[in-house]
Amino acid sequence: MTERPAPNEESQAESAGDVTPASRPPVDAVPPPSQAPEATKQEAAPAPPTPAPPDPLAEARAEAARMKEQWLRTAADFDNFRKRARRDVEDARRSGREDLLKGLLPVFDNLERAIQSAQRATEVKPVVDGITMILRQFVDVVGRAGITKVVTVGSAFDPTIHEAIQQVETDDHPPGTVVSEIQAGYLQGDRLVRAAMVVVARPRSPETATS
Repeated sequence: MTERPAPNEESQAESAGDVTPASRPPVDAVPPPSQAPEATKQEAAPAPPTPAPPDPLAEARAEAARMKEQWLRTAADFDNFRKRARRDVEDARRSGREDLLKGLLPVFDNLERAIQSAQRATEVKPVVDGITMILRQFVDVVGRAGITKVVTVGSAFDPTIHEAIQQVETDDHPPGTVVSEIQAGYLQGDRLVRAAMVVVARPRSPETATS
């Protein structure tokens, strides 16, 4: 009696599943995930967010705030400059008054000495000479400070520097001429400190001329 060969394991598996070798999927048909193409990865990445457009109102507010801060800084600088300028002017005035006072103190000292000497003097001429010298000293001191006397006698009447308190009829001076000074006037540079009180000549009236 002849024995049949025993089927091998492969034959048994094929017969059990009715799967032919041709129907088996190839080993390399599906690539592993780790070997996916680069194009697939780039397509899957999310797109970057689009930047928001600038807000005109926010930009205007920022510009207004910047301008306000600049204006406040400028106003503060100007206020400091004004205070500093005011202090400088006050210091200059104070210094000028002190310098003038220092120059006048010797005049006052000499005037007091002249008064004491006049009380013991037996002659008038030395007293007059001493007072005249003190007056010249006073004129020199105020002259160094820029203060000068207003020209009066012999000059034409000028209402900007003269104050006429009287008029006299005379033929010795042209009409409108200052013939005498009652009180001296002073100028500080071009600025009038005090007007001079003067007497002004006027022409004689017909009644006075015929008398």
